[in-house]
Amino acid sequence: MSIKLYNTMSRKTEEFKPIVDNRVSMYCCGPTVYNFAHIGNLRTYIFEDLLHRTLSHAGYDVKHVMNITDVGHLTGDGDDGEDKLNKRAKETGKSVWDIAEFYTKAFFTDESHLNIVRPGVVCKATDHIQDMINLIKTLEEKGHTYVSGGNVYFSIDTIDDYGKLAGLRLDNLREGARIEVDSNKKNPKDFVLWFTNSKFKDQAMVWPSPWGVGYPGWHIECSAMSSKYLGDHFDIHCGGIDAIPVHHTNEIAQSEAATGKKPWVNYWCHGEFLLNDKGKMSKSSGEFLTLSVLESKGYNALDYRYFCLSGHYRSQLKFSFEALDHAKSARESLVKRVAELKKSEPSELGEKALSYKEQFFGAMENDLMAPQALAVMWSMLKDNSVSDGEKLSLILEMDMILGLRLDEVKAQSDEGDDIPAEVKALAQERADAKKAKNFARADEIRNTLKEMGYIVKDTPQGPVLERV
Repeated sequence: MSIKLYNTMSRKTEEFKPIVDNRVSMYCCGPTVYNFAHIGNLRTYIFEDLLHRTLSHAGYDVKHVMNITDVGHLTGDGDDGEDKLNKRAKETGKSVWDIAEFYTKAFFTDESHLNIVRPGVVCKATDHIQDMINLIKTLEEKGHTYVSGGNVYFSIDTIDDYGKLAGLRLDNLREGARIEVDSNKKNPKDFVLWFTNSKFKDQAMVWPSPWGVGYPGWHIECSAMSSKYLGDHFDIHCGGIDAIPVHHTNEIAQSEAATGKKPWVNYWCHGEFLLNDKGKMSKSSGEFLTLSVLESKGYNALDYRYFCLSGHYRSQLKFSFEALDHAKSARESLVKRVAELKKSEPSELGEKALSYKEQFFGAMENDLMAPQALAVMWSMLKDNSVSDGEKLSLILEMDMILGLRLDEVKAQSDEGDDIPAEVKALAQERADAKKAKNFARADEIRNTLKEMGYIVKDTPQGPVLERV
């Protein structure tokens, strides 16, 4: 097993060496459940899923932990904003608990549609308040905290390497930095560990603590939960690139101060932004799309997964519906090809097929080079010197990482045989109606087919019937 990963901390691609042989401990920052995840957020989770699948395929036993932030993540990601769930609750008239439950379920629905393997441990911040309090007490005992204005702060001046992940310089971190000045802070980059006093007085989620009734800061949550499930030193920490300068920087500061372990995490892996015409896709800008919107437009969630596979996780990826259409067409062509291959029986790989296998998994094990791996896959499928049985065996193994559910594709000979003649006739009538530009009749037939248990998808190769 020789896997290479780009480490944000060293700014180099390094050979992955686990702390414990054959085991991987991995923590990924999960969603803040105050709204639907947008497709830019989901790109990060697809990258983390590729990493999980690649490590597992290489033979590692992966312990994958992901948090659910249901308290403490403030607007603006700093210490001066309002709790995002609290704000959302006031806007909707619902309780923060109902908001968290609703959007947590929505997030996992999206992940399921995208065929993302659920982490072995999913931990909610609100279930780990005592763990956070205990960690703050440890930091307090070691002299890294102070209380000011009713809040408990971490003092970055008590450590000598703050900002190393992002390459920040301490002499540039004084007042006037791009953050709102908090007069309670000794240094503007100090950050809150526990709030008892905020300018927003109607915080719904609060707990007793040695410092008063309040709630945790965002950064302490991930440090407490990752340490609880993975220990004081673990292999990989993942997240989006936007977490580097503040959230992950502060996690490192408090975790290394509390544990004395340097490095606290051996490999930091970050996914790049998804862009739209106006730049980074984000909720704060209001310019974002959700997976359910794509699905309502007739796309399969796996079309979006394929689209994400077409770009390297460390490169910005520009989203457009034209690009998504290309991904949809490619995935549907792949499904059709696999259906044809399933008329054959899987067979052992010969020399040429083994070469393709080595190239594909070599690309994935070289910092998750998914675009290169896809190119190898298509070359293999077009190579007449590789038998259909070999192709089937290899494509199904490749899909253990790609996650496109190719194992669920039915053999072509079976795909249409079970479809009643009446359904096929209606599908043909709909196609004729569309050609005649009688779209009202075409839509009427589509609805009739749906009532009969079938959906019709328009593809570059023509309409395809699928069971609901």
